[in-house]
Amino acid sequence: MIEKRDFYINGQWRAPAAARDCAVIDPSTEEACAVISLGGGADTDAAVAAAKRAGPGWRATPPAERRALVERILVQYEAREEDLAQAMSLEMGAPIDFARSNQATSLPWHLKNFLRAFDEIEWLRPLGSHAPDTMISLEPIGVVGLITPWNWPMNQVTLKVIPALLAGCTVVLKPSEEAPLSSIVFAEMLDAAGVPPGVFNLVNGDGAGVGTQLSTHEDVQMISFTGSTRAGRAISKAAAETLKRVTLELGGKGANLIFADAGEEAVVRGVRHCMQNTGQSCNAPTRMLVERSFYETAVEVAGRTAQETAVGAASQPGRHIGPLVNKAQWDKVQCLIETGIKEGARLVAGGPGLPEGVNRGFFVRPTVFADVTPEMTVAREEIFGPVLSIMPFEDEAQAIEIANDTPYGLTNYVQSADPARRNRLALALHAGMVEMNGKSRGAGAPFGGVGQSGRAREGGIWGIEEFLEVKAISGWGLDAAE
Repeated sequence: MIEKRDFYINGQWRAPAAARDCAVIDPSTEEACAVISLGGGADTDAAVAAAKRAGPGWRATPPAERRALVERILVQYEAREEDLAQAMSLEMGAPIDFARSNQATSLPWHLKNFLRAFDEIEWLRPLGSHAPDTMISLEPIGVVGLITPWNWPMNQVTLKVIPALLAGCTVVLKPSEEAPLSSIVFAEMLDAAGVPPGVFNLVNGDGAGVGTQLSTHEDVQMISFTGSTRAGRAISKAAAETLKRVTLELGGKGANLIFADAGEEAVVRGVRHCMQNTGQSCNAPTRMLVERSFYETAVEVAGRTAQETAVGAASQPGRHIGPLVNKAQWDKVQCLIETGIKEGARLVAGGPGLPEGVNRGFFVRPTVFADVTPEMTVAREEIFGPVLSIMPFEDEAQAIEIANDTPYGLTNYVQSADPARRNRLALALHAGMVEMNGKSRGAGAPFGGVGQSGRAREGGIWGIEEFLEVKAISGWGLDAAE
């Protein structure tokens, strides 16, 4: 049993002010694999106070020093890469090969992109040639509270902590209590990299406790949250009293528009993307919209691809999907699969219950529904499991209408051999991101959505700017000595 009860506050590992143990459950076995502590108000206050004390010194550091810290964190990653992968595989059920190739590697990917963006920032610049004595200064917002989810632990921790530090902010991180082990490894990496005391702090806890305490704390100037839309609303309300900046990266119900000219490869790619990470990704393409002439072929290919998708324990090597994170999530997904059947969707693959030969663990059968209509529950609610809904469309106009008929707006997808069509659709789709023909966004492109997907922009220069204030200064002394 792993025991990690301490919090990282002011450059030291400290015991919680009051004992409150919380078991971390291995979702492959349903057994406790670790124990952490859930923090309380005294722990949150101590972390915020440390961050506040460290704030003036850290914001005054030259940008080169902040950059050097991030470079040292990259060095630490080389030493702790396997520890991060093992932690995420154990805590949230990512298959170990996937944890190594996708989950852990998100850290160096984002760090390198942030460093490239950081080098392009003009921290103090003239407003323009028309007003040379008016200067624009970019300055850190102050103490920030970062609340991260369990589904992509290092991806989200990195997308928040690193740009905040580069911006000159001091940080209190509350990772998900479902997947805290990788964040503890991350804190150990920052400590070894020489992060100054108080600049980075970690307090484990739940949303009702530490999450709410950070959201309402008068010394916290900003909350950055990734998680459910329901929790995002609660955080916004809690933060309103102190007029914090709140950035939210929330859920999604991605539409994947597949035209006949895209071929069967696009269907296979769409199913695999939907099932990746056991469907526990906010940007998963969970609604497959298919041109009518290609519809039945696509349904057959999707069903076969889902049936060929292996399910196995997170510790097992190979290309398969693992379990859902916990029993509550498993129950929710099972309920939604049953609802899809009751509402008349055609079950093409999978269905309710555990996969064949499995009697423990929070595993789900990769499931595909066809003949889904836009008003069905499985077409509207974020399932967060390996469940795909397929529906036909007649033409571009109907495809756009169905795709945009959702309160979410994170990532949509277009598959077509016609570049003019792809471009038209990309501009018409209501989303923060559009990916076409399986092409990933470029390094440093912003991640974020619109509507109930939140309006954060994480990654690259936009991710750093989230943590900066803009100050306008008039009457700048152009002839002042340096």
